[in-house]
Amino acid sequence: MARNVVISGGGTGIGRAAARVFAADGDRVLLLGRRADVLEKAGVPGALTYGADLSEPDDVRAVAAFVQQELGAVDVLVHSAGGSGLLEPDPGRDDDPLHGVARTWTVNFRLNLLTAVLLTEALKPRLAEPGGRVLFLGSIAAYRGSGSGAYAAAKAGLHPYAHELARELGPRGITVNVVAPGYVEDTEFFGDAMAADRRERLIAETSTGRAGTPGDVAGTLHWLASPGARHITSQIIQVNGGAERGH
Repeated sequence: MARNVVISGGGTGIGRAAARVFAADGDRVLLLGRRADVLEKAGVPGALTYGADLSEPDDVRAVAAFVQQELGAVDVLVHSAGGSGLLEPDPGRDDDPLHGVARTWTVNFRLNLLTAVLLTEALKPRLAEPGGRVLFLGSIAAYRGSGSGAYAAAKAGLHPYAHELARELGPRGITVNVVAPGYVEDTEFFGDAMAADRRERLIAETSTGRAGTPGDVAGTLHWLASPGARHITSQIIQVNGGAERGH
């Protein structure tokens, strides 16, 4: 039976890979993101698209209305929107270092945590019960940091939210989990290019000797949304080739 699947950040990278996997199963997919043109070019057969800034309550409220009109219930909600802020507008020169710190942390929490919370809260009444699935994209950075710490802290913030949500929604037969990827290639996360030595170091940290792919993560998301994973909830599933051990 076809399900209704909503995927934020569905135009590129892991979100797009997940959308293609669900669509190949015959599920009806809605792609969300700020760049409507990117969503339309994602190449997901039969997918609906809706351009919105998921960090803005009014935009999220409009998404919820669209979902109610076009889909009704939501069987699977995948939060893939996020990033380190590389795609954000250049703020221009600012010699005050604290302004820079405030902007970096605000941007990262807005992109990676606030978007997930607002969309979940708006669509919570529409989650199918029993059988609904909520899936967050975390990061290996939540365990080991990320340079400035802002991105890592934002991703780590998903953990307690997911745990509380799992307890709240469990009685309705809805599961909530976080999938935490390690280094994944073929996404926009690292910008146009990565230094060769950094790439080699990240791959050397794995036990598998290779970088992750969007498909690796998409496959895990698809499995967690399957009937076979119906008793798995409130977990952080790591997909990193052994670069970070289980917790």
